[in-house]
Amino acid sequence: MSIAVEVPSLAHVITRYRFAYLMTTSAKGAPHAVAVAAVLQGGDLVVNGIGRRSRENALARPAVGLVWPPQSEADYSLIIDGQAAVTGESLRITPTRAVLHRSARSSEPVVSGACESDCVEIDLSI
Repeated sequence: MSIAVEVPSLAHVITRYRFAYLMTTSAKGAPHAVAVAAVLQGGDLVVNGIGRRSRENALARPAVGLVWPPQSEADYSLIIDGQAAVTGESLRITPTRAVLHRSARSSEPVVSGACESDCVEIDLSI
C-alpha cells in the first residue's frame, strides 16, 4: 500500500526517531551500516562526523540508504534512499525515495509491484 505524503512532512516524520543507520556499499558489494544522527537541511539529509569506511564507500558508490528503526513492533521504520556527496567530514544526502515500512500485512489488495507489507510512500517531489 502506498500513500503519498507532502515533502514538508519529511522533517516532521524524522523527529519521531532517535537515530538512523547509514547504509553504504563496499567495493565487494558488502553492506556497511553505522548508527548516525541525520538532520534535514535545505531538502538534503546531513550526517556529520562520518568514518573512514563510510566516506570511502560513499565517494566510490554514492547511492546510499538511511534506515530509522521503529520504537516498537507496531511502529514504522523510515527508509530513505538517496545520492550522497562527501563534504569535509560530513555526508550530504539528496533523498530519491522515502517510505514508512512495517512488516504487518495490509488489509488492502496488493497491486502488482507494490509493497506487500504495510508501507506508506513519502512523495519527495516539490
